[in-house]
Amino acid sequence: MSTATIKFCGGVGSVTGANFLLDVGEATFLVDCGLIQGDRFVQAKNADPFPYDPSVVKVLFVTHAHADHIGRIPKLVRDGFRGVIYSTEATKALANIMLRDAYKVMLFEEEKYGIERLYEEKDIDAALALWEVKPYDTSFGVPGGVTATFTDAGHILGSAMVNLVRESKKIVFTGDIGNIPQPLLNPPVVPTEYDYLIMESVYGDRVHEDVTERTAMLLGQIEDTRKKGGVLLIPAFSLERTQAMLLEINNAVETGIIKPIPVYLDSPLAIAVTDMYTKYVGYLKDKVQKQIHAGDDIFAFPGLTKTRTNEDSRQIAKEPNPKVIIAGSGMSHGGRIMEHEIRYLGDKNNTLLLVGYQAVGSMGRLLNDGVKKLRILNTDVHVRAKVARIRGYSGHADRPQLVDLVAKGGEKAKQIFVAMGEEQSSLHLVQRLRDYLGVNAVAPAENQEFELDF
Repeated sequence: MSTATIKFCGGVGSVTGANFLLDVGEATFLVDCGLIQGDRFVQAKNADPFPYDPSVVKVLFVTHAHADHIGRIPKLVRDGFRGVIYSTEATKALANIMLRDAYKVMLFEEEKYGIERLYEEKDIDAALALWEVKPYDTSFGVPGGVTATFTDAGHILGSAMVNLVRESKKIVFTGDIGNIPQPLLNPPVVPTEYDYLIMESVYGDRVHEDVTERTAMLLGQIEDTRKKGGVLLIPAFSLERTQAMLLEINNAVETGIIKPIPVYLDSPLAIAVTDMYTKYVGYLKDKVQKQIHAGDDIFAFPGLTKTRTNEDSRQIAKEPNPKVIIAGSGMSHGGRIMEHEIRYLGDKNNTLLLVGYQAVGSMGRLLNDGVKKLRILNTDVHVRAKVARIRGYSGHADRPQLVDLVAKGGEKAKQIFVAMGEEQSSLHLVQRLRDYLGVNAVAPAENQEFELDF
């Protein structure tokens, strides 16, 4: 019997900071190395030493390019990692964009809040030099007699589950599991025949609206804004959520469901990421690929303006209402959305629409929880605007989908590790899996270590 250990170095008791260490004896692997996030883009805790020696890690597998899964990779390299990084091609391309944008945010937070930057740009370059890409469903060997395969996680462009096999034993790291259905992406490939599963639980205690309701709610908010002559503010998650909304607005305008309305995509990062979606169309679902190949630019429609420069961003305030502003960042803890919130949250005719997870302590979470007065960029803001929420645009599977994923593939599982969620969400899902499926599920504590038969 081969033995291995897994240590949960991050991404437990919290949605962010995914970082899992797998030691199989002959080799040590990491899965993801993400930022811990909250009231700031970079929490001070991110600067702490890793609870392992980065120089002994042979391979880092990256599930996808969100900051809470890749944000500390350049720090890992700075601290001594010299192994190989594996991901899909789209993930590497997006990581290049996301990490360089994150570095700019780090410089801003270092100057404004004294939060030490985690790395230099040269560390991003060094990380990318170690990075190799693999397609879905193609097995490749790694040290320790282990075979690895990426399968589609359906979460964002290029997102993958990591399947590791040694002899007859199998471990699956889900990364973030996609919501079903999504406008742009295929559903996640259900993992099967595994001995151990390390899964996310962001929405382990909640149920999303269905896709029809989701689209109707978005269009309803747009029409309500038009009727009131106001402004619809949407804090942009630059990767996936923004592209999904643009596609659905595009389709609604082009089919005449709604009349054109000025829509400002006010996020250079979201614009750059959107360009990646048109470059890597092979990762999109067949229906969307056919729409693109038929000549439809799905991210361009009457009324849409992409504002790349600060001058263009400032010009939005001079444009007449009604209008829709999609601006970074998604949790309102930085980016251009904050200037717009200062300008527009005080007007009852305006609406702030939250379309993604809001981390504990973030500005977005405070607004979601109903705060009526807060301080943004040293400005006191009274919140009179309506604050609305659509959960159905989440890129994360909800509770029924998470349970169903295990029900369809976990028959022989020795243990299910529930991570990447707030404590309440993870524990709720653990209990659900135990009660409904009878599986051995557990929510690990930070830095807790388990022995595996692998």
